[in-house]
Amino acid sequence: MKDKQNHLLFKVSLLSISLFLMMAPQISSALPLMYHAFPGIQQAGVQTLATIPNFGVVAGLLVSPLMVRWCHEKLTIVIGLVVTLLAGTFPMYATAYSAILVSRFLIGAGIGLFNSLAVSLIPQFYKRDENELAQMIGYQNVMGSVGAAIASFLVSYLVTISWHAAFAIYLLVIPALILFTLFVPLPRPVIQAASQSKKAATVTRKINMPVVVIAVLMFLVFIFYMPFSYELPSLIVANGMGTSSTAALIAGLSTLVSIPVGASFGFFFKRLHDRIFPLGFLLVAVGFILIAVATNIVFLFVAVVILGFGFGIGVPYLYNWLDWAAPESSLNLATTIVLVLVNIGCFVSPTIMDVLANIVGHGTPRGVMMLSGVAFLLIAAYALGHYLHVHQAQANIAGGTHD
Repeated sequence: MKDKQNHLLFKVSLLSISLFLMMAPQISSALPLMYHAFPGIQQAGVQTLATIPNFGVVAGLLVSPLMVRWCHEKLTIVIGLVVTLLAGTFPMYATAYSAILVSRFLIGAGIGLFNSLAVSLIPQFYKRDENELAQMIGYQNVMGSVGAAIASFLVSYLVTISWHAAFAIYLLVIPALILFTLFVPLPRPVIQAASQSKKAATVTRKINMPVVVIAVLMFLVFIFYMPFSYELPSLIVANGMGTSSTAALIAGLSTLVSIPVGASFGFFFKRLHDRIFPLGFLLVAVGFILIAVATNIVFLFVAVVILGFGFGIGVPYLYNWLDWAAPESSLNLATTIVLVLVNIGCFVSPTIMDVLANIVGHGTPRGVMMLSGVAFLLIAAYALGHYLHVHQAQANIAGGTHD
């Protein structure tokens, strides 16, 4: 297995399923064309087609552990990929709004089935090598951005044909399904006695305090990060720095910037180790604050790059921490809990940010960005305190051993 896990084809096949984790919303560019396709549906209802996959992802994440028990990891992932393919391409030939709405929920559910497994499978193969694990986690984190970028570029062309054609991006599932099925062998667990199975199931349900801390941190991180997505166009237009098209270009470029950063996570982790935790989120805070005060598009782009760099090393660190801190028998459960909170954080972000902005009296896009910057300063402060506490404890243990 050691030789196989170092093989490029194995790594590509293992990482390929992560291409689709951020792909569900990428049909948003087709929404203006779809407004006219459903004359009896309000605009907000059509926009729901882009957001309802989040609900499906949460449902899939909750069902995934049960599926793993019934049919094991590999079959769960294959079923998830097949559901994603069928539900994703359904709107290519469907015309009824209700049926398409259901298919959009199902594509989220399909992605949710393998979302946590796309992360938790990696330490099964690479946990014995800390640096290689960090490198693969960095690659895995990047694959979602790669998939989103590929989908965005494809959709920009496909919408010139029709809004139906935009959904052809989900045909990309086919090569990933073939690669994963053929080149990622996952051994079926040995059937145990009933008492042993009950004991194993009990262990599987346990999570420890680090998992809780990581889950809460990820929930907060995505609540305060999402304004970058939904407030950036308003900030650019309201302050005369460009149009909505400019905002789309900046967001697209930021996605491209995050790809090499995430891919280099192993490089940075090898040199900085736990210092990445406070440094990453400090850079996110600085990026948000600079975005809030930006007066021209060049300044704004530099701020976005700083933010993207910090996010690109901060979030993979949390996933890497999760892989090491979670009980080995419950890693998939721990990953599921974290991803559920990530999706909930994304969904509730506009509401929470609106409430907080009204409380502090800064409801403008600049005010919301500054609020996110302050929140990430607090997260970075916690990260620094955690880093100092852990290393002080290690120093005390080392000192006691030396004495």
